This record gives sequence, C-alpha cells and structure tokens, in this order.
Amino acid sequence: MTDAWFLIAEAVCDRCGGLCCRDAHPPLTRDRIDDIVSAGHPYGTIEYRGYSCLAAGEDGMCVMFDAGSCRIHAIKPETCRAGPFTFDVVDGVLEIWLKQESICPLAGLLREEPEAYARLYAVARDELLRLVRSLPAGDLAAICRIPEPETDKVAEIPLEEEIPC
Repeated sequence: MTDAWFLIAEAVCDRCGGLCCRDAHPPLTRDRIDDIVSAGHPYGTIEYRGYSCLAAGEDGMCVMFDAGSCRIHAIKPETCRAGPFTFDVVDGVLEIWLKQESICPLAGLLREEPEAYARLYAVARDELLRLVRSLPAGDLAAICRIPEPETDKVAEIPLEEEIPC
C-alpha cells in the first residue's frame, strides 16, 4: 500500500460528500460521550433513539459533519472509525459486514487493495469489539434492530461472553 493509495482513498471520500454521515446516528459509549462533552460540544449534539448517538441536523447529516469533514475526527465514534465496515451481534457472535460500493465508494477501493483492506479491517474489528463490549445491553439490542442494507458479511467473531441482540 502506497501513499498514492491513501491519496486516492482520501479523494474518493471527499467526492462522496459524506454519505456515511447522512442519517447515521452513530452509537456512543459513555466514555465517548464524556470525550465529546469534554471537547466542548454540548449535550444537545447527543440524542437517545433507544441508544445514545450523535444527533442529525434537519438535512439528515450528522451534527459533527462540517464542510466535508468531521469536527470530532480525533474522538469520533467507534462505528465511524470502523467505516466502511459495520456490524451485528447474533447469538453471541459479532458479525462484521462491509458496505457495498453503491453506498460507500471506499468499499470498492478496499476490495481492490488487499493490504489496505486488511489494515482497515483490523481497525474496524478492534473498534467494533470495543463498542459491543462497552454498550449497555438494551442499547446494543436497539442498534442490532437497525437494518444494514447493501452490505456483505466478511467475518464472524465469537464473543467470550453472551452479548444479547
């Protein structure tokens, strides 16, 4: 994987216009909420939809999306760090899914570059494991009821403890 690949990936994301930030409502752990509030963002940027998440503006975009980038990039939620991978938990197994290119142009680029795929998958796996282990059971169950269309399952990871969903 070269610097040129990262430049291409960055350009792909820039051209996309933040599709992953539209109507996303990324879940927030208690620690992530504390980080966001400590960074000076008001509690009004957070809402509860069966789980704590970042709110969306009237246009459907995440309230942290600004001029094509994330205002909290350094502390953004685990699912944002994991993108374009997403997840479900079924019978104590973490299922990791990759969005299809139709909803995330970066996913198509990843499929063409095995080294980049492996590196980003490792980040996604770690972030998603941290997330599912940190969320209250009710929040996780609410998240797992959200449909994830246009995704392909890429991994199953048994969880040590039973995590309901």
